[in-house]
Amino acid sequence: MKFGLVANLKRAGAREAIDAILRWADKSKNQVVLCDELKAISGNGITFFPREDIASAVDILVSMGGDGTLLASARAVRDTGTPLLGINLGSLGFLTQLTPQQLLPALDAICEGDYQIEQRMVLQADMAGIKEAESPYALNDIVINNGPVSRLIDINLSVNGEDIVTYKADGLVISTPTGSTAYSLAVGGPIMHPKMEAMIAAPISAFALTTRPMIFSPDDTLEVRIVSDDHKGGLALDGQVMLPIKGSAKVVITRADFHIKFIVFPENTFYKVLKSKLHWGHTPTGH
Repeated sequence: MKFGLVANLKRAGAREAIDAILRWADKSKNQVVLCDELKAISGNGITFFPREDIASAVDILVSMGGDGTLLASARAVRDTGTPLLGINLGSLGFLTQLTPQQLLPALDAICEGDYQIEQRMVLQADMAGIKEAESPYALNDIVINNGPVSRLIDINLSVNGEDIVTYKADGLVISTPTGSTAYSLAVGGPIMHPKMEAMIAAPISAFALTTRPMIFSPDDTLEVRIVSDDHKGGLALDGQVMLPIKGSAKVVITRADFHIKFIVFPENTFYKVLKSKLHWGHTPTGH
């Protein structure tokens, strides 16, 4: 099999993990190619690909780092259909479920076909100037916020052409089920299993006691406008691509016409990860 590798060299243990997968490939007669951002890794016979091309050149793309690295890797995968394997190097790593110690056994299992694929929904954003973005897609969330100035803004949300609500808030998070355990959760959104198909709209610090997050059908078309007098704000895709919202520009959010494929293993179910990493359902204890 041919594996691609994207990694965050700033994470502790990254070089050791890369060396381990290169040795494994040589021993197992599989092939590993590296993202060209890893050219600091030296060695004979190493092939490098640009980030935008690597997913279409391999059977499996391995992402080593934290959730940010995995989200960037998902942007590289786009609509190629290449399955994505996340290896956590360090922090919380909710999306990157496997540890470096589990890496080589996981690669062996993949070569034997002993793994599962989970399809994850992706959001697509459209607005004037969106073509400036490297990719108008988000695996976790699309956030409309107040930009660099800390102030409340008025954000209007319409669904399928019907006016729903105007929030007075710091911003609005539109999340996938995969992103329901990220920013959306932090602002009071519900937890959803990542295999589900839905869109969550959760306001950020809303100035209203009656405002609550809402869940919409994946087939809906959400339209968001900043209707404050100055119309100033920003758009963030997975917290990695930032664009200004100009004037009264409308942000249209829909389900993308492709999914991201995650490689998962039965021993690391969503609920087990929820309990181990977010301590979900743990009973508080006193002293």
